[in-house]
Amino acid sequence: MIEWKNLDQLESYKKLQGLKDQVELKSVMAGSNGAKRVAEYSVPMSNGMAYNFASKQVDDVVLEALQELADEAELTDKYSALFNGEVINTGEKRLVLHQLTRGQLGGDVIADDVNKREFYVKQQERIAEFANKVHAGEITNEAGEKFTTVVQIGIGGSDLGPRAMYLALENWAKVTGTFKMEARFISNVDPDDAASVLAGVDVAHSIFILVSKSGTTLETLTNESFVKDALAKAGLDASKHMIAVTSETSPLAKSADYLDAFFMDDYIGGRYSSTSSVGGAVLSLAFGPEVFARFLNGAAAEDALAKNADIRKNPAMLDALIGVYERNVLGFGTTAVLPYSQALSRFPAHLQQLDMESNGKSVNRFGEPVDYVTGPVIFGEPGTNGQHSFYQLLHQGTDIIPLQFVGFKKSQMATDVVIEDSTSQQKLCANVVAQVMAFACGKDDDNRNKYFAGNRPSSIIVGDQLTPETLGALLAHFENKVMFQGFVWNLNSFDQEGVQLGKTLAKKVLSGDTSDALAAYVKLLDI
Repeated sequence: MIEWKNLDQLESYKKLQGLKDQVELKSVMAGSNGAKRVAEYSVPMSNGMAYNFASKQVDDVVLEALQELADEAELTDKYSALFNGEVINTGEKRLVLHQLTRGQLGGDVIADDVNKREFYVKQQERIAEFANKVHAGEITNEAGEKFTTVVQIGIGGSDLGPRAMYLALENWAKVTGTFKMEARFISNVDPDDAASVLAGVDVAHSIFILVSKSGTTLETLTNESFVKDALAKAGLDASKHMIAVTSETSPLAKSADYLDAFFMDDYIGGRYSSTSSVGGAVLSLAFGPEVFARFLNGAAAEDALAKNADIRKNPAMLDALIGVYERNVLGFGTTAVLPYSQALSRFPAHLQQLDMESNGKSVNRFGEPVDYVTGPVIFGEPGTNGQHSFYQLLHQGTDIIPLQFVGFKKSQMATDVVIEDSTSQQKLCANVVAQVMAFACGKDDDNRNKYFAGNRPSSIIVGDQLTPETLGALLAHFENKVMFQGFVWNLNSFDQEGVQLGKTLAKKVLSGDTSDALAAYVKLLDI
């Protein structure tokens, strides 16, 4: 029987608290000891990737304590309970099944009298058939012409994840000959968002995907009306240009307003939905169903690794536990995600939602306040752009901010030049290596403006090239990291009540039901 305990009730956590000053990075990373550490402090991921944590403030003593924490917190048992269909989302009394969209990790999961793995596979097959017909010109616009652009209308998890995944693979697909259609995204209720996207596409040759699980999301339905108005003004029948991704019970499911509808369910939260129909429709149309399947396979392989009880063989769990150590013992409140890949330009934005919406909680899974800090603030930007932006604070600011680098040995587009005896890709990789060491070791200087204290921890995920498989693995790694941290903190990482209050008040404003300060702000903005 699994026990759900707060972190401060665990004996292993009390032991971990005694290891606060265990490691000085400047010492352990210097000279030949550092080289040995880089070789040894690395955990294989799937698809040829690796999670290297040599520049984290841990040693074998800390790692042993983290293993004890993983065991006492029953992390692998809780993961098993999740993928076998137990009710893990206690706030909404729901199963949590996003891993099931990309593979069968345990036994059959039956919910609502439906085999959920079969349900997800069926939706993927339906999307694949639809996408293939669009690409073959069997599904066309009213003039019998092929669609050339797909536009996704959604917000939050219906936008951030799919947009980040599309951008990550766009150039790879163009080089490998798998690029089918340009994808654009409308998310913000700000009319300038929809207007700018519509101004940049040929609406007559565009197919629009409306993504809303409930079919009632205010921002998404507003933007749908914006799009329908644009289609009507162009003399086009909107029902011949739109599909829906929604639940089977929503008003969108069997509407004549759409060419077709593909389904998701309540067991996959928006921020975990990139491997469901939410990401499947747009990515399959953009790159083809085969590429989306490869992306799913990459995620499935990483999910399988997450079943391992040994943290030295489970990169997501190890990453999570080191993060807990940094947050709850070392006292670091922020984490920066720094991909040295322009293709991952929106990946940090996706991780902001994934992490902070999941673990930005101050009560445990039973609704009781916790007496320890939980999820960190997440932010990031691709390297080397970030180096010329906020790295000043990272290097010499008063706060120590743990860093998560991501780097690839090869570029996606295989186009490069040699300048001063090195290629652009070599310069990129040289920069990330230099930053890892600079943060760890710092630099002594009598001029205090040029002094770097070092001892600033980082990890790096390294791969050969950003492909559908490695992207899927990267996504699953961070999803599982967030899950394991939620388990350690005894949180429900799968609801998001903090999103709801603002929505409720916005409806009050629009209905005219305001008073006091709220009414004053309404007047200020002339609503």
